[in-house]
Amino acid sequence: MNVLSKIEPLLLQAQKPAQYIGGEMGSVIKKREDVDVRFAFCFPDTYEIGMSHLGMKILYSLINARENFWCERVFAPCADFEALMRQNEIPLYALESLDAVRDFDFVGFTLQYELSFTNILNMLDLAGIPLHARDRGETLAPLVVAGGPCVCNPEPLADFFDLFILGEGEEVNLELMDLYLELKQRGASRSEFLRAAAQIKGIYVPSLYDVTYHPDGTVSAVTPKDGAPAKVEKRIIADLDKAFYPETFVVPFMETVHDRAVEEVLRGCIRGCRFCQAGFLYRPFREKSPETIVRQCCSLCDTTGYQELSLSSLSTSDHSRLEETLNELLPYLDENRINITLPSLRVDNFSRELMERIQGVRKSSLTFAPEAGTQRLRDVINKNVSEEELMRTAGIAFSGGFATVKLYFMMGLPTETLEDIEGIVHLAEKLIDLYYNTPERSKGKTIQISISCATFVPKPFTPFEFEPQVSREELLKRQEHLLSCIQPRHRKKIKVSWHTYEISLLEAVLARGDRRLAPVIERAWQLGSKFDSWSECFHYEIWEQAMQECGADPAFYANRTRAYDEIFPWDHLDYLVDKAFFVRENQTAHASETTPHCRAKCSGCGVNRRVGRACF
Repeated sequence: MNVLSKIEPLLLQAQKPAQYIGGEMGSVIKKREDVDVRFAFCFPDTYEIGMSHLGMKILYSLINARENFWCERVFAPCADFEALMRQNEIPLYALESLDAVRDFDFVGFTLQYELSFTNILNMLDLAGIPLHARDRGETLAPLVVAGGPCVCNPEPLADFFDLFILGEGEEVNLELMDLYLELKQRGASRSEFLRAAAQIKGIYVPSLYDVTYHPDGTVSAVTPKDGAPAKVEKRIIADLDKAFYPETFVVPFMETVHDRAVEEVLRGCIRGCRFCQAGFLYRPFREKSPETIVRQCCSLCDTTGYQELSLSSLSTSDHSRLEETLNELLPYLDENRINITLPSLRVDNFSRELMERIQGVRKSSLTFAPEAGTQRLRDVINKNVSEEELMRTAGIAFSGGFATVKLYFMMGLPTETLEDIEGIVHLAEKLIDLYYNTPERSKGKTIQISISCATFVPKPFTPFEFEPQVSREELLKRQEHLLSCIQPRHRKKIKVSWHTYEISLLEAVLARGDRRLAPVIERAWQLGSKFDSWSECFHYEIWEQAMQECGADPAFYANRTRAYDEIFPWDHLDYLVDKAFFVRENQTAHASETTPHCRAKCSGCGVNRRVGRACF
């Protein structure tokens, strides 16, 4: 079903109608009769956010490189256009063909953050696809699947998905689609396909696992059936130089959040920050060679016309050959007047030479993430950044013309005290003093320091997965203490902001939840919850009502300490890092001791043993 005739008269009634029409440069159009398998790649947020997502760009081009496969893009419509769609009985559709999503073989979601979960249900409902996997019958299509970081604990969504894809998707997605095509041609049923798919490494079929619970509510056992593996192991790409990467991107008609060319320079992270889920999910650490990076950057800039390029990763300055890469790349960028941004730079390897290399970047602000205000607490979280390094880096930046500093911290970290809270302000005051004592600073400018404090959220597959989240009352006490520590003479120079506690609480509940939360998510959606990651759309009272009606206690998931020997809802999913390592790191954290980064010394997380080679 093509919806063009229905949406055309409605577009001018919607804000930013360009996000609903497709047809952008670089989008892939195929003839339906030439295609054997169709994949609707669904991003459960708006177009301007989803079009900035690198994973979608990679898998979109990867699947479309196969002549008989067709991947199309689908985004969550904004409230105004959703209302028009429902009023005019327009189903959720894909941008390339404008065909209804329910007519596709695969409806695939990327799970980037927990607060998008109700959007998934809303999109399935808009598509006319039954919310529950059990209600989709034995017809093979459409299969509702998901990948992305939140798949490390997909249990709260297990009722709604046919299968989940663990780890990196470049190889496993094509294997899954090849299996589907083979069984489709044989006339197989949905359950036959799911049993066969469960044998592919990296594919988790939740309906093939039974979960039982102890009287205290903790998980007793996760039991596989019908030949499913006891543990599902994530997929990784061994060699990034040989991995698929797009030669071009779809170029939007409208501005998006990250409106630029993006080159992924490495995967994984060597640092081992104990709160950081991504740093453990994406192990092992792998780099692209300078030759590959330069070739791919030039291709993307040439084919898209972007005037800004981002070298993206969890920690770009940890690339062992970054200086060599910049030496090769900068002449091309200078010649074509293309700006380069290096997000995720580390305080401990930021140099004057590096700053001079990226002088073309506008000096809007300098961003640091000390995460904690004292060295003791930075040691607890294994941040491995000293105050001296922070001051050295800030001095380099101040002498280079920067006068605005953003500092990111977390509140509610394990073992945090009021003294650690005071340390946040002391650090900001030392930066103010340093700025005015830097002779080469920009004259006539006043330093501005923005302190942003997120609430700590304990996440699966981290050393802090055992830790409780602080209560609302305790967090408010710490926030008030932080404000009281700022001296009157500094109040115009230091601005403080923080996230709403209830948003972080819900994130913790969903991140460490189990299958019993599925009715809560569904009820919250029924009560009107969607776009929860947008503060103006978030209404915790809806979730509170949903949890009360479904008998769920948020404190059970978010605010209790978990025993080292507790069976977690995600323990049957294998991300290659040993749970024993997380226990050791948790104990080391409580001793306020650090662990060297992976390049300095192997910490024995188990990944090298699992992949069969040393990481370095």
